[in-house]
Amino acid sequence: MSTLTTWQARDQIVINNRENTMNDEIRLYRKRIIPEECLLLDEDHILYADREIIITKWHTIRPKKTLHHGYSCYFMERGYKVSKFYDHENNLISWYCDIIEYEYNEKENSYVFTDLLVDVIVYPDGFVRVVDLDELADAARDHKITEEQMQHALRRADKLLSVIYKGAFGKLQQYIEDAEARDSDDAIPT
Repeated sequence: MSTLTTWQARDQIVINNRENTMNDEIRLYRKRIIPEECLLLDEDHILYADREIIITKWHTIRPKKTLHHGYSCYFMERGYKVSKFYDHENNLISWYCDIIEYEYNEKENSYVFTDLLVDVIVYPDGFVRVVDLDELADAARDHKITEEQMQHALRRADKLLSVIYKGAFGKLQQYIEDAEARDSDDAIPT
């Protein structure tokens, strides 16, 4: 049974951006601590959302030399976002994992995802790299994050690394792989 089939059994908010759903009503924001900014992700396309995950398709907000577009899956309760990064020629660059926390505003039906600075990169050859720990240290020193946020960032990164090192990262990747396949199928005219 595919992951999307399992998801369809859940109480869904959004199934696909081609259907008449609440997709246009959900707002996603990316809040960064360093540099300090909060951006509405109004160009991201929500492919799927329920109470536990949100999957999006996007193009970079600011043009980059290599990174062009990708897919992301927000695992809200787990506290991380897994993204699949592609270059301009649609070649896989890496799987990029942000450690996050979120706030949901029911009245506005919006999510603010705060990047807690620690990132884990998984390259196509399987090499794993943890980055931006220096930013986490600087943010703690400069009181830009709370002690609780710093602890959440480190504990969530540790849990994510455990998933990766145990060989279970494929289960997280599968959410994006299935959504990407479905998105490609939907794009093909019948």
